[in-house]
Amino acid sequence: MITAILIDDIEHARNTLKQDLQTYVPELSVIGEAGGVVDGARLLKKIKPDILFLDIQMQDGSGFDLLDILPEINFKIIFITASDAHAIKAFRYSAIDYLLKPVDPDELTAAIAKYQSQTKNENEKYQLLKESLQNPNKPHTKLALNTQEKITVVTISDIIRCESSGNYTEFHFVSNKKLLVTRTLKDYEDLLIAQGFYRVHQSHLINTHYIQEFVKSDDEIRMTDGSRIPVSTRRRADVIKMLDEL
Repeated sequence: MITAILIDDIEHARNTLKQDLQTYVPELSVIGEAGGVVDGARLLKKIKPDILFLDIQMQDGSGFDLLDILPEINFKIIFITASDAHAIKAFRYSAIDYLLKPVDPDELTAAIAKYQSQTKNENEKYQLLKESLQNPNKPHTKLALNTQEKITVVTISDIIRCESSGNYTEFHFVSNKKLLVTRTLKDYEDLLIAQGFYRVHQSHLINTHYIQEFVKSDDEIRMTDGSRIPVSTRRRADVIKMLDEL
């Protein structure tokens, strides 16, 4: 049985989420709830859930205020938030899960399914999230990557390229290290496009800083690590334009 605590200052929102969990995730049991930062911190010091559903904005503070009180985050966090483009981007860079209000049942069940394959310890991811939210105008330099075994925080400038592998993405680094990550290439294209990355093929996203040459006769980009990346016919003209502007 998966255990959960709900912290939200709106009682109706907690009741609705509890009902959704009972209906769509019967293997989960709600073992506690609180209506704010102070009561939530007291509750979490007494009992530890597998998952914490946490509202961001509450009357006596924010969900971040609550987490800062705790000595360690050894449970899964799922933030509940209204639509906020910057906050959502920060969640995605840090690989912390979130649900938008009103909560969609399909997204709720998907978040619970992801819990089964991820570590409970979210301290490093939370620190990355805080840094991103506290410095909204600062370019992101770090990215949290979820593999089957662990979560790794990497430096974005160390990524040479990303390659699609079905519903997974394989990251290639300057150190020759590789990581197979449990998200699609499209997810990372959205995050990395502003960091100097470019989608040259349906299966390939490359860091333009590591391009060595474009061999037009082969429609192939050669990277500094020796890899040869095909350029799709549909993207060829755009790739040439991008290279001209580098």
